[in-house]
Formats: sequence, structure tokens, C-alpha cells
Amino acid sequence: MTPQAAQDILENAFAPWVRALQPTIIEIGVARTILTMPISTQIIRVGGIVSGQALAALADTAMVFACFGHLDAPEPVGTVTLDTQFLRPASGDSIRAEAEVTRAGKSMLFARCTLIAEPSGKPVALATATFAR
Repeated sequence: MTPQAAQDILENAFAPWVRALQPTIIEIGVARTILTMPISTQIIRVGGIVSGQALAALADTAMVFACFGHLDAPEPVGTVTLDTQFLRPASGDSIRAEAEVTRAGKSMLFARCTLIAEPSGKPVALATATFAR
């Protein structure tokens, strides 16, 4: 699956509120998937930092696409668990999400994601998720 094919899936099949975060798929493959999200006024909360809800949604979306990349197909998956640890306030120009599938079984996929503030390159959150196939 190419990044453009994955972006087309995102634009045509994902909820409007997810698309409103403006995620862009940079890389997608068996080993890892990378998305970016611009930091805009719509996702900034009091104190000038990115809302935790926006970060969690980006992580979940990145891990869904990591599942697609791992399977080399846009197979429907549903989030069963999502755990997000916020490491530091997120600020800057954008957030980079680096996601990978850590285990793929017949009925479940396990994934993790690191969210990194750009341009500082500092990790701001870690997330893990389980998906049903």
C-alpha cells in the first residue's frame, strides 16, 4: 500500500472529525507507519499546548494505518483498547506519529505509537492499542 492510497482511504472512509485533524500519511509499510498532524488553533487548549484528545485520536488513527500497512490491505479493524501516556506538553509546528504492529494474530492485532513534537523532536506521548480484525 502506498502513502497516497492510504491517504485516499483516510479521506474517503474516516469520520469528518478525524479528517479535521488534518493527518497526512508520510509512510506506510509492514515495519512502520508515519503520520503527521499540524498543530493548529483548533487543537490547542489553555496554556498553548495540544489537547490530549487530539493526540489520542492521532495515535489511534496512526495505529489503524499501521495495521493496514502490516496486513498490506485496508482490512477493517476496531479499537478494543487504547492506552495513552502523556510525557510532556506538546507544542511546536506539528506532531509526528510513528506506529507499528507488535503482534498480529488471527483475530487481534497489537500496536504501539510514539508521538513526537516537531521541530523539537521530543516525544510527547506513547500509546498502545489492541484491535479486533
